[in-house]
Amino acid sequence: MELVLGPGEMTFSTIAAGAVVEFDVALWFHSRLYTEKRTLPRIQVVKHHSSWHEKTAQPGMGGYQAGFGSGPAQPLYGHYGGPPQAFSAPPPGMMKSPVSSAPGMPPPPVSSQYSPAVQQNGTHPQRYPAPPAASAAYGQPPQPPYNSMASQAPPSAQHLTNQMNAMNLGNHAPRPMQSPHPPTSSVAQQPFHMAPPPAMGQPQMSPPQSPPASMPMAGPPMAGTGRPFPGPPPPGAGGFQQPGPGAAGPPGYPQQPGQFGGHMAGPHPGMPGAFPGPAAQLAGPPQKKLDPDSIPSTTQVIEIDQEKRGGQVFTTNLRGQVPPLVTTDFTVQDQGNASPRFIRCTTYTLPSTSDLAKQCHVPLAAIVKPFAILPKNETPVYVVNHGETGPIRCNRCKAYMCPYMQFIDGGRRFQCGFCSCVNEVPVFYFQHLDHMGQRVDFYERPELSLGSYEFVATLDYCKNNKSPNPPAYIFMIDVSYSNIKSGLVKLICDELKTLLDKLPREEGADSSAIKVGFVTYNKVLHFYNVKSALAQPQMMVVSDTAEMFVPLLDGFLVNYQDSRAVIYNLLDQIPDMFADTNESETVFAPVIQAGVEAFKAAECSGKLFIFHSSIPTAEAPGKLKNRDDKKLVNTEKEKTLFQPQKGVYEQLSKDCVAQGCSVDLFLFPSQYVDMATMGDVPSHTGGSVYKYNNFQVETDGEHFLRDLRKDVQKSIGFDAIMRIRTSTGFRATDFFGAIHMNNTTDTEMAAVDCDKAVTVEFKHDDTLSEETGAFLQCALLYTTISGQRRLRIHNLSLNCSSQLSELYKSCETDSLINFFAKSAYRAILNQPLKNVREILVSQTAHMLACYRKNCASPSAASQLILPDAMKVFPVYMNSLMKTAPLVGSTELSTDDRAHQRLSVMAMGVEDTQLLLYPRLIPLHNMDRGSEAPVRCSEERLSDAGVFLLENGHSMFLWLGQASPPDLIQNLLNLPSLAHLQGQMSALPELDNPVSKKVQSIINALLEKRPNSMKLQIVRQKDKPEMLFRQFLVEDKGLYGGTSYMDFLCYVHQEIRQLLT
Repeated sequence: MELVLGPGEMTFSTIAAGAVVEFDVALWFHSRLYTEKRTLPRIQVVKHHSSWHEKTAQPGMGGYQAGFGSGPAQPLYGHYGGPPQAFSAPPPGMMKSPVSSAPGMPPPPVSSQYSPAVQQNGTHPQRYPAPPAASAAYGQPPQPPYNSMASQAPPSAQHLTNQMNAMNLGNHAPRPMQSPHPPTSSVAQQPFHMAPPPAMGQPQMSPPQSPPASMPMAGPPMAGTGRPFPGPPPPGAGGFQQPGPGAAGPPGYPQQPGQFGGHMAGPHPGMPGAFPGPAAQLAGPPQKKLDPDSIPSTTQVIEIDQEKRGGQVFTTNLRGQVPPLVTTDFTVQDQGNASPRFIRCTTYTLPSTSDLAKQCHVPLAAIVKPFAILPKNETPVYVVNHGETGPIRCNRCKAYMCPYMQFIDGGRRFQCGFCSCVNEVPVFYFQHLDHMGQRVDFYERPELSLGSYEFVATLDYCKNNKSPNPPAYIFMIDVSYSNIKSGLVKLICDELKTLLDKLPREEGADSSAIKVGFVTYNKVLHFYNVKSALAQPQMMVVSDTAEMFVPLLDGFLVNYQDSRAVIYNLLDQIPDMFADTNESETVFAPVIQAGVEAFKAAECSGKLFIFHSSIPTAEAPGKLKNRDDKKLVNTEKEKTLFQPQKGVYEQLSKDCVAQGCSVDLFLFPSQYVDMATMGDVPSHTGGSVYKYNNFQVETDGEHFLRDLRKDVQKSIGFDAIMRIRTSTGFRATDFFGAIHMNNTTDTEMAAVDCDKAVTVEFKHDDTLSEETGAFLQCALLYTTISGQRRLRIHNLSLNCSSQLSELYKSCETDSLINFFAKSAYRAILNQPLKNVREILVSQTAHMLACYRKNCASPSAASQLILPDAMKVFPVYMNSLMKTAPLVGSTELSTDDRAHQRLSVMAMGVEDTQLLLYPRLIPLHNMDRGSEAPVRCSEERLSDAGVFLLENGHSMFLWLGQASPPDLIQNLLNLPSLAHLQGQMSALPELDNPVSKKVQSIINALLEKRPNSMKLQIVRQKDKPEMLFRQFLVEDKGLYGGTSYMDFLCYVHQEIRQLLT
């Protein structure tokens, strides 16, 4: 695919088997309050050697002067930490212009507005008239120019034009290859030519060669622009600061050496610490738009993989095989390596040395989802029982018997694949070898022939050498005024009557072995005796919340089937008992403490389901105060908003993990509740946090109940401890998830369910052998729902190579972005957001620059070359940087940001993929069978269209203002769109093909996703549409953040700087 873009025209040709097809792209320009005009760079996009290239004639992206994207005029994306500067003319001889500009050429404009409808897309509807051409640095307060030798006068518009042309912007003349253009980042990587004013606190700067594309035309914040990144720039190159030795992570997280901690190469100076802003507008000729179809498309990559590998059987018999994408429907046949449903890796070929790993900057990580649900057509995990001798293990490294053990000496001994130690085979386990050296019972033993299996654990693996009791579920309901008044308490009690029949049970069991208990609370706690022998339930009140204890042992945790009548009676009475309450204060920490004490007394593990509404302000341990402070946003102290309050909750997490007590929190807040602290215990105990803002039974009831049903019924293991063992040469160094770490190797989880994933980072400690490859074994010791102790083992073998091209070939973008999301979300606990964003872009540029330098065939520096396996990585990275936790905007709720941060930490690969690239499904052409998702951009919407958007957490039905009335009638039972009043939270079920089809699509999605999603129906141009637009991730962000197109150009520029 080749795309050539000159200043005044645009054509691109698709070249296939010698045929050339030309397309002409319509003239584009857009006006609102004024006409926006600009010139574009000369760009070529070339399809080449299964890579993707974009040719741009120069590092400064023409038309992207302001960093990229339009937003407030100020030092933003692409200007990491640099203070606003006046541009001074370069000293004579500093820069020779390869091509002089034609006299009278219009000055290059500095807007980088891409989509004609970007203003509707949110951020900054205000537009600014063009300032006088000669205002200092485009309308910013004058500052001492950097270059004392340079003239003090700001550049004239014509002068800027000349400089732009010198950079070969929008010019057809080729640049002389032998004189590479100096990097144009605001903090240049050049020998420094002069000292900045001491007050700047900046590293020495080389004089700006021209207003470079990566250098925003900075200006004062304008009224009403919702300036995303105020505050002084932090010191250091690009504002990046490594955390000092004392900047350890929060308790339970190991100190991390990796991406966001100590040893990473610092971010590239001049990389985005802030989000892009618009620059002042300058007049220019009407401009044509760069065709978005010419840049890599996520939906296309997903579609192609589905076409190539969908419906096929993926057998796991080969080392280092790259599986189909998470979005592809395929069947797995386990033949010696764990299914990709259990383990996915960032790359399936490890670099053989640590030097290569450092050079390529590709993180080496595995995302392990030990209890992933397998489709019905796949074989469930086999259980192996060796009786009292227990599982067979290597004597030295303690790895469990697996397909990587080599039997020798006629089958009497085996050599460990992880540490090479030779072990005796126990007599009962002996078996002869065939002529290939393979045991003759190879296919009869899951642990020899499969990648995933379970061992029944012996008493040595149990606490106090005693078999565990079956786990218990305790339902703890906040009965304060707001929950009673909203009808929530009655809703929960009614649902539990039917839901308790569906508690998880073992295959083939008649009923669940899980016991249940009930607590209600406000300022005090009420425990209920629901023993089957009682005619009426009994309540016991504990008002001393400082010293929490459980007032009854017998009758608190019961078998639901036995006590059904008493429990029904209780659930009927609870809403009435508290109907007249005026108590609005609640406690929280004592509620969790009560659960831990109950499990201790019953000697079991289990889960607490807590239904809570407000910040706990009653006098008791764990009392919280409102610490939400919007003034901290975009400052060094913003990280404190994400940090949990230390003390009581930290200790509670440890107590919970020690007892195997997991906490699931259902929150119904109407204002700030300090989510960072309240969600801390769930996020360290393998639990989940569900949040329903301003809950109303009518509109949110069904949404909440879907979550509750999924949560109570999901398959789960308790009191779990996981260890990752690796073959020699590399080891697991860092862990991310809803976990607790007591030491550096054991990942402890009070519970682990089918949706929870742990991301594990690996580092080299020696050279890896290309011949033998690399092995990893994940061993999870846990208690089943029936109270049996088991070991679940997942094994995976990877290739090793000294060729970086092999590594890039077997990368997996979806796994990479899962790793980056989790490491960035942990890093914001210790570092300013700006630094974290810088590192993300620096990492992106480093990975792609390394590929370009070491793997791609030689080509012009102006080409952007992306490895085939990572060609849509920039879309996901840009989307990640626009997520609420990483955007410093005072418009976003602190609790919502903290909630998303905690949710992502426990997500698997498919969940982060969907969150960062939502599915946008057109529903108006269903009769033609075209329901394939389209790109997440406003350009794909049409006035006459109806679209469904979902990302696993939110779901929207978007109705174009010209939607056909018959479609609206069939969907909503309304004569036209104008009749849509207020908020509809569900589609009516109508007896017509369109309604049935849409209902089935929505129901299938709700069934498939781990979380329920509340359907929001939005009309084009209505106010609620703003919520919908923030999910169009290829467009400019609503709260700051750039479009995909601009980000790609920015990254390209960074890569070029790294390569010069």
